[in-house]
Amino acid sequence: MSEESSEINGGFSMDSSESRWVFHEDEDDDVSDIEEYHADLRFRGRNTVPDSEDEDNAEQKLIRTGPRIDSFDVEALDVPGVHRNDYEDISVGKKIVLAFQTLGVVFGDVGTSPLYTFSVMFRKAPINENEDILGALSLVLYTLILIPLVKYVLVVLWANDNGEGGTFALYSLICRHAKVSLLPNQLASDARISSFRLKVPSPELERSLKIKERLESSLTLKKTLLILVLAGTSMVIANGVVTPAMSDQVVMISVACLIVLFSVQKYGTSKVGLAVGPALFIWFCSLAGIGIYNLVKYDSSVLRAFNPIHIYYFFKRNSTKAWYSLGGCLLCATGSEAMFADLCYFPVRSVQLTFVFLVLPCLLLGYLGQAAYLMENHADAGHAFYSSVPSGAFWPTFLIANIAALIASRAMTTATFSCIKQSTALGCFPRLKIIHTSRKFMGQIYIPVLNWFLLAVSLVLVCSISSIDEIGNAYGIAEMGVMMTTTVLLTLVMLLIWQIHIMIVLCFAVVFLGLELTFFSSVLCSVADGSWIILVFSVIMFLIMYVWNYGSNLKYETEVKQKLSMDLMRELGSNLGTIRAPGIGLLYNELVKGIPAILGHFLTTLPAIHSMIIFVSIKYVPVPVVPQSERFLFRRVCLKSYHIFRCIARYGYKDVRKENHQTFEQMLIESLEKFIRREAQERSLESDRDEDIDSEDEYSSSRVLIAPNGSVYSLGIPLLSDFKDTSSSVLEASTSEVLSPTASDSPAFDAEQSLERELSFIHKAKESGVVYLLGHGDIRARKESWFIKKLVINYFYAFLRKNCRRGITTLSVPHSHLMQVSMTYMV
Repeated sequence: MSEESSEINGGFSMDSSESRWVFHEDEDDDVSDIEEYHADLRFRGRNTVPDSEDEDNAEQKLIRTGPRIDSFDVEALDVPGVHRNDYEDISVGKKIVLAFQTLGVVFGDVGTSPLYTFSVMFRKAPINENEDILGALSLVLYTLILIPLVKYVLVVLWANDNGEGGTFALYSLICRHAKVSLLPNQLASDARISSFRLKVPSPELERSLKIKERLESSLTLKKTLLILVLAGTSMVIANGVVTPAMSDQVVMISVACLIVLFSVQKYGTSKVGLAVGPALFIWFCSLAGIGIYNLVKYDSSVLRAFNPIHIYYFFKRNSTKAWYSLGGCLLCATGSEAMFADLCYFPVRSVQLTFVFLVLPCLLLGYLGQAAYLMENHADAGHAFYSSVPSGAFWPTFLIANIAALIASRAMTTATFSCIKQSTALGCFPRLKIIHTSRKFMGQIYIPVLNWFLLAVSLVLVCSISSIDEIGNAYGIAEMGVMMTTTVLLTLVMLLIWQIHIMIVLCFAVVFLGLELTFFSSVLCSVADGSWIILVFSVIMFLIMYVWNYGSNLKYETEVKQKLSMDLMRELGSNLGTIRAPGIGLLYNELVKGIPAILGHFLTTLPAIHSMIIFVSIKYVPVPVVPQSERFLFRRVCLKSYHIFRCIARYGYKDVRKENHQTFEQMLIESLEKFIRREAQERSLESDRDEDIDSEDEYSSSRVLIAPNGSVYSLGIPLLSDFKDTSSSVLEASTSEVLSPTASDSPAFDAEQSLERELSFIHKAKESGVVYLLGHGDIRARKESWFIKKLVINYFYAFLRKNCRRGITTLSVPHSHLMQVSMTYMV
């Protein structure tokens, strides 16, 4: 049994030791309710049998004979089209501007890598002869070609989730195609959202089905996958911290400039990107120009480094030192993950074209030019870039390099914003205030708390780590952690979703995972030099995400197990054992099925309850965007006389929730009215069917629904099966006038009158006012629980939950319209 305490309007509180309600204690049903979410969608002909006979929890199956709709979706008959990408309808000129902006947002990190790559490499493996320069250059060239170009630009960018990139975008793709999420709130109707875009497994590649079944049946694999995703995300955040520190150490940027950089983040990606884009364009042009100058003046024979045999000679001559130098070589590919994580800000084509035709050629020329200079100036290897700049162009280049390095830290900062928003929507990070900085492109966001947090940690790193080698090593650890996570997840996407031939997948995994593990082993061996700080920071961020996910899942599963039973609702009657006052009560709860236990607490705490109750669940589904016409999912709870409904408001992790409470109420009521009308339409169609149907076949009977566009739909489970239940004598008298088709000589007229009465009831309730009933369910570990569980739940999770942003905050609901009741579950 749970411990309850209530708090109304922030002032009154009471403890309820005697409950007026009972919890649903059927153990078998509890287990099936949780596991039901992980069952496959099964389409079994035109007649479909529900998996459970529970009136409220039985899942409706839909057999699509026309455009795909959901039987509870009030807007489904509109048959909306697939959501269009934000960048599809922009002009050619705008695409050029976007490509220009990508320089200042996406490519600043990888673009400034020539400032320090050779310097770090040759401090770990000093130059003994010119062949060492060719070997190091060859290593850099092929690292640039293999990781940023082949892996990310040509492969990874295509694994975007409807324009979203990053670790959680890959996880979202996998969650859509296989039920691997640990939060048991998946519904079959989620797969019918138009933006889901599932790919049907091809017959010749049955392994995708086998992998799917294996993932869904193994709790260990689900947890392993989640841990991998959280670890990768923590490395992305660490990257956002170490990038500014790296830039600052190289070009001696002052702390004041670093503060200015983070201060301008609030102005948005488009404005900042357009402002700093010209500076990065000048930087890349300067890099290419200096490279060409040095090639012509010093030694053009460095072009031989395109022959990979020089890599072999480099390792043969230097062995261990060459292996240590891999940590420096890795710096040339830093920022590759930013191309994928920042994909929400710009279209794929814009990123690809900018990299292939501008960024990569300039980088190659820059490295070739430095190598050409070093062929005749071995002693300048410690400051290879600035030493290679012609004396007449030194100060202009120094200035633009400072500006470029300052801008470079923005790439991973914006990527961090994107990853945190995705992880928050998928239940893996505490809710934070998110500001959308663009009215046109919804993916451009700013998170104030995270922005200043990254600034503070970056300043600590700048002040505590003095060696460029230590910072570079920390940089490499964070970057390789993200890259390896992306490789593993992308391999799974290839097998499960893309269904590529197994040999191609194996080649991709072996080549890139082997390459990244080699780089990672190099930087990991130097972790004791000071770069351990970034590992500690990553572990802290990982624990925050894991504790939040663990606590949220535990809370949800506990609420599922302790939901109220339908038998109790029948016993209470349509008045719910109390007074029904005029008005609409929106009871917010995370459950998507069943009657939340918090309702019982409202009934025992409040002297009256509203005449109409709507259970509202704000649910994030693993898609970037849910079309507005598919936002609300309605269902009637209990019998008609109870006036209780469930509304699931579905949002994608890229959706913008800017509506105020008045707009939200209007949208919700309009959707409810459409649902009521559609329900009446289905009742009228059902009345035309044969009446001689056995009771045991009642649920499996097939019905037909005709949409306005002429499409015909077969619905397997009657929406109104609740109303045919006459087993309860308590409600029989109160519902006979509504349920009996023989109560009047004109059934169609009676149905029309019933519809008008209910719509009128809704309007009167709306006029009486809408009150937001917030049920805050907290969890506490039982006394007999392990010490670690008590520590995690009672302190860490409780602290995060207390300090995170409440979901209702985005609606800006006045205090006078709020009524809060808290409830504590013992887990």
